[in-house]
Amino acid sequence: MNWDLTDVPAIASADLAVAMQALIADGRGLVLLRGLEDADLDTVQAELKRRFHTDPQTALAVFVRFRHLAEVFSARRLKELMLERGFALIGPAIAIAASLRLNANRGFNPQKFLFALQDTQTDNVVPMPPRERALPESELLAA
Repeated sequence: MNWDLTDVPAIASADLAVAMQALIADGRGLVLLRGLEDADLDTVQAELKRRFHTDPQTALAVFVRFRHLAEVFSARRLKELMLERGFALIGPAIAIAASLRLNANRGFNPQKFLFALQDTQTDNVVPMPPRERALPESELLAA
């Protein structure tokens, strides 16, 4: 199977999650916030070679998509969304990165990625401000 880098084939989101799980297990789970380092790429590449040693085309597609997933989060609005929503955003981001059109020369379109990610967020979750202090049990019973 041959493919063109101007249209990287879609993959299963579970295959893309393998790369993120390898980094989390290695203590490098903040890669979407801080960007990729050479050690991160080495960890991902080793895990993909181990898991997909019989299917190098899939391993390459997963690697390219993961690399661009980490790069698209360098966009200011995506980084702010990650800081606001936290780790709950990783699953939907992986699912989007597995199927969204990807040109390996240009990467993901940050605006399209942001819109797709915002569409996955539910409106029934309201961010709560932190409480100033916890009420003592005696005040709770008196009320």
